[in-house]
Amino acid sequence: MWYGMFTVARTTSQKKHMSLRVAASLSEQLDHLARRRGLSRNELAERYLAEGISQDEFPQIYFREGALGRRAALSGTRLDVWQILETVRNHGNSVEEAAAYLDLPAERVRAAVRYAAAHQEEIDEIAERERSDAARAEEIWRAGQTLLSS
Repeated sequence: MWYGMFTVARTTSQKKHMSLRVAASLSEQLDHLARRRGLSRNELAERYLAEGISQDEFPQIYFREGALGRRAALSGTRLDVWQILETVRNHGNSVEEAAAYLDLPAERVRAAVRYAAAHQEEIDEIAERERSDAARAEEIWRAGQTLLSS
């Protein structure tokens, strides 16, 4: 299972028990948010921990919720990391050309590429889900057009 772009062990044997003390109010907030999101307290805490570690390592990256789940994005933009990586690939793997196209400094694009390189499997999985969702939406739109023209 993964949270944000950070891979979390899929089996119990790969997990390690950890306990910590937090303020009662923080524990209550965690419980409340976990219930609202349909997650266990541990799942949400693990996600927050993983994302916090990632944000410390990659300070230009933040995490946001979307129709297809939580994903990494470049801070100060609405661009997901996978979108920036796709743009770089569509510009012959040139960070500079992608940066010009996106109207961003090249260093910001490099930050997204570095994050993607460290979390390649998760970025590729999100990109594939997004492409699949877009293809399905187009398929439905075309079917609707055919229906309306009959």
